[in-house]
Amino acid sequence: MLNTPRHFHVSSVLNRQSIARHGLDWTRMGAARGIAGSRRPDVEGIFVCRDEDVSFFLQINNTGGPVDVWAVDDVDEESLLDNGNGFFYLPERIPAARIRLVRSDVPAQ
Repeated sequence: MLNTPRHFHVSSVLNRQSIARHGLDWTRMGAARGIAGSRRPDVEGIFVCRDEDVSFFLQINNTGGPVDVWAVDDVDEESLLDNGNGFFYLPERIPAARIRLVRSDVPAQ
């Protein structure tokens, strides 16, 4: 297993309480739009990115408000799937024990 702890997930601040309690789970989407503006999950999984790509996701923020950046620990890069547009996701729920809030209330740009 090739684990790299430096992956991130960007989400609306409206999801903060749910994420802190339940982790990252696409079946719980609903409090806010996805980062690209979708109202439903685009995939059955959790989109993650590397540190150098976080700024891109902050720029495309289409949630209608500020966002949080969550670090995701122990990502097996061999498990990442491409959604067909060059964005990668883990096809699994990520428990709260594997994430931590690293930036909060980042305003829409």
